Amino acid sequence: MLVPGARPCILEILKSQLPDIALGSLRMDGVEPVFFLGPCVIESEEFVWALARSLKGIADALGLRFVFKASFDKANRTSGDSFRGPGREVGCRILGEIGRELGVPVTTDVHSPEDVEVAAETIDVLQIPAFLCRQTDLIEAAGRSGRAVNVKKGQFLAPWDVGNIAAKLRACGCEDYFFTERGVSFGYNNLVADMRSLYWMREEGFRVVFDATHSVQRPGGQGATSGGDGVLAPVLARAAVATGCDGIFMETHPDPSKALSDGPNQVPLSQLAGVLKTLLRIHETLR
Repeated sequence: MLVPGARPCILEILKSQLPDIALGSLRMDGVEPVFFLGPCVIESEEFVWALARSLKGIADALGLRFVFKASFDKANRTSGDSFRGPGREVGCRILGEIGRELGVPVTTDVHSPEDVEVAAETIDVLQIPAFLCRQTDLIEAAGRSGRAVNVKKGQFLAPWDVGNIAAKLRACGCEDYFFTERGVSFGYNNLVADMRSLYWMREEGFRVVFDATHSVQRPGGQGATSGGDGVLAPVLARAAVATGCDGIFMETHPDPSKALSDGPNQVPLSQLAGVLKTLLRIHETLR
């Protein structure tokens, strides 16, 4: 029979079962969620600096663990005419400078071993896009980089399939890795977020982040561009925190209607603090 007050916190139980992950100056340890926040793409140097400073201010005010994210190259756009970003060298320089000046870890996606070589010099967390999650050369290059690795689970994978990706990373000596759930293909131009996936991947011994904004994407849903249901991103984020995850990935923009990539999915910056406060309250309730 348990003595009143002696029951261990469920978060402490999960912490003891899962590894701590080093994310630059932060640790993903299951006690407090890590928030990966930023725009879809680096639209300009001025734009991304202003947004990074705004997000740092929000994070400091709320006392949350924050990693700044932005892409230097959107290599998987629906149309070949779509905006892609400033490119590898410029983008990684900008993100590295943001990380140093603001004192926050930074992350960006990489698409090739050549990207990894450049990004590993300045980026704390290398992100493997969902479409490339089974590309062995890319996975191995990221695993050997000495940086933490975030693998977006492909829309075509079952939760337990990430074990094969983990084996590739471990074979390269990489221990600081985690997976991000971003929805599963469901018919044409649609995704469904299955909260069971968070439980199953964590049960396999992996740290798991939920991507709230890409989970509401409608890939290619507008013909030459992707659509999305950004209003639902906070709804799914609340469900993910309640289900149990190690972090939330959420893209934001001062005016999503004018974003150069994935605008329909992004949370307006003016609403972000309120969304994050709600997520923190849910987390505290579970504690």
